[in-house]
Amino acid sequence: MAEDTPQEDKTEEPTARRLEKAREDGQVLRSQDLTIAVLTMGFIGTLYFAGGVMGSKYLEIFSKGFVFERHQVFEPNQMVISLVDQVADAGSLLIPILMAAVTLAILGAVALDGFVFSWKAIAPKASKINPLSGLARIFGLRALVELFKSLMKFTLVATIGGVYIYLNFDTVMELSRTYLGAAIQGGLSTVMLGALITSLALVIIAAIDVPYQRFEFIKKLRMTKQEIKDELKEMEGQPEVRQRVKQKQRELAEQRMLDDVPKADVVITNPEHFSVALTYDQSSEDAPRVVAKGKGFIAAKIRELANEHNVHIFEAPALARAIYFTTDIGSRIPAALYMAVAQVIAYVYNLKQLSSDVGRPKRPRPNVPKDLRFDERGQRSQFDKKP
Repeated sequence: MAEDTPQEDKTEEPTARRLEKAREDGQVLRSQDLTIAVLTMGFIGTLYFAGGVMGSKYLEIFSKGFVFERHQVFEPNQMVISLVDQVADAGSLLIPILMAAVTLAILGAVALDGFVFSWKAIAPKASKINPLSGLARIFGLRALVELFKSLMKFTLVATIGGVYIYLNFDTVMELSRTYLGAAIQGGLSTVMLGALITSLALVIIAAIDVPYQRFEFIKKLRMTKQEIKDELKEMEGQPEVRQRVKQKQRELAEQRMLDDVPKADVVITNPEHFSVALTYDQSSEDAPRVVAKGKGFIAAKIRELANEHNVHIFEAPALARAIYFTTDIGSRIPAALYMAVAQVIAYVYNLKQLSSDVGRPKRPRPNVPKDLRFDERGQRSQFDKKP
């Protein structure tokens, strides 16, 4: 259905899921011109810098082909054996060059979007053998664009090559009056340097082609608004996606909650299993508010932040559990806990206002109503339940 949708209706950028599915189908960003540029530049550069060593080795191999021992002349198979040895020696010199060429070709191909293998990409398709589809590819707009690109490539390469020959024309002519060995060496050096400079045109072409291929790739994968809505519904229906979203939401909520701990006036603890951070505005008549709460690891994190920011920690197990199980983050404490919490906050404020020569105030023992006493599992105490 997506393939049948007119391209002009696809106005939205592809989503991450759409790009992932295209990758699974073998549709990735590729630039043939980039691959050719990397391969050509690397191959010619290798020949240019290693050509001197390879040239001397080849001269040595060919020279041996014209030298025979007296007893070898009368052996009928000696010529064949000598030829096989020369071909093997010459071929062994090419193995590193060929391996470098293969490596460069692979690197150039996967440079933009990595390595991808997909059976769907190599599976036979009826559209590939359909004559009408073939004619559309040959005479379509894309074919004209590719033809224009090819003409521009040829023109650019020919121009750079022509300029190089013009600038080195006197050097080439001078080689005809030079000793044969020096002429061959100088000619090869001039040709290889010219090929290396001319191949710079391929770099320019690749620099233009890569953005164009990226634009065409994204354009091909564009989606309609309805496709994005359908994809969103499909993803939201997957249990693992819902679980991941909820996990992320919990992590964000916990992080926001922990960011408020330094603003708290007191942290009431269990002392180890539960921690509740409270803040109180003296200029307001509102009850103290819970800015953070947690148990286990989160409780330990709240205590750690409280110690780092000099927030007083008050150990009151029953009160900590009562607030934890009855009050949500951002809510005011219940009226039944006003007296107990007021005693704790008053004690903390008195500690802050003390001077060094004044004794510490008496530590309160806040009383929690029986109907708000919980155990560590959130169950009301069995001894405090009414019959």
